[in-house]
Amino acid sequence: MGLTGTALAVDAGNSKTDVALVARDGSVLATARGGGFRPPTVGTERAVDVLAPLVRTVLAQAGRAAPVDHLSAFLANADLPVEEARLTAGIAGRGWARTVSVRNDTFALLRAGLPDHGEPVGVAVVCGAGINCVGLGHDGGTARFPAIGRISGDWGGGAHLAEEALWHAARAEDGRGAPTELSRALPAHFGLTTMRELIEALHLRHLPTHRRHELPPLLFTVATSGDEIARTLITRQAEEIALLAHVTLKRLNLLTHPTPVLLGGGVLTARDPLLHGRLTQLLAEHAPKAVPQVVTAPPVLGAALDALDRAGAEAGAYGRVRGWWG
Repeated sequence: MGLTGTALAVDAGNSKTDVALVARDGSVLATARGGGFRPPTVGTERAVDVLAPLVRTVLAQAGRAAPVDHLSAFLANADLPVEEARLTAGIAGRGWARTVSVRNDTFALLRAGLPDHGEPVGVAVVCGAGINCVGLGHDGGTARFPAIGRISGDWGGGAHLAEEALWHAARAEDGRGAPTELSRALPAHFGLTTMRELIEALHLRHLPTHRRHELPPLLFTVATSGDEIARTLITRQAEEIALLAHVTLKRLNLLTHPTPVLLGGGVLTARDPLLHGRLTQLLAEHAPKAVPQVVTAPPVLGAALDALDRAGAEAGAYGRVRGWWG
């Protein structure tokens, strides 16, 4: 990493952003956490502004000054090459580091779950607020999806599951849909009696939009009780995750090779028995060489490991940085 031997590791998701200052020997010198990273909503410059106080904080904590040698950023909403290019330019323009690399944040999950030595080959599926999948094959092959939402063929993730749960619950209450316990459980979670009250509270923003993120765990609880609608949604989510992994393995010619399929994000790391059981069953049927693994380490670890890769760090550095995040 040049003269100072330090790098900034950044993982910026829709709901939170983590920044760490890492030395070439794997020491983590400082960390900071901030809010979500949403360039499609606020624009590139304002999104990058979210990083600024976090970068200042970790540099001050470590007694260092910009520029450091490198900044490895893994960012939500860096879904297209043009977006990666804009974000790279926006971050490079701040002068925080001599060199900057930007990738979609799903690659951070992939790097965190892969071994630190040998050819990096594997698939990562993240299912948190949203859903995405990336893969690395032999000889540097890469597979990924636009992951922009419904217009790019996506289905699932916590935000989508919340919307589906609300949709089914509303229709169950007014008679347009099949009965489901969701029509009682969802409003009760917010201290309300009916779905009509909940719909009004959400529409008029008496309940802030971010509280919809509380609904996926409730959906899993209702599914556990045997509710058919809730179970159908969870099963559909498992099918979508398995499909993403299968298609990615196929595109990279990895279906006939033992390959790690790394699973991350809040929906997957909760290890719901119905979701996880159906997912592993589908992978066993359609990609029997796949080796599913739930990765609970924070994605910023992947950014830190990437920084060490680029520095040509020695073997001991990887164990040290992994040890920091447990």
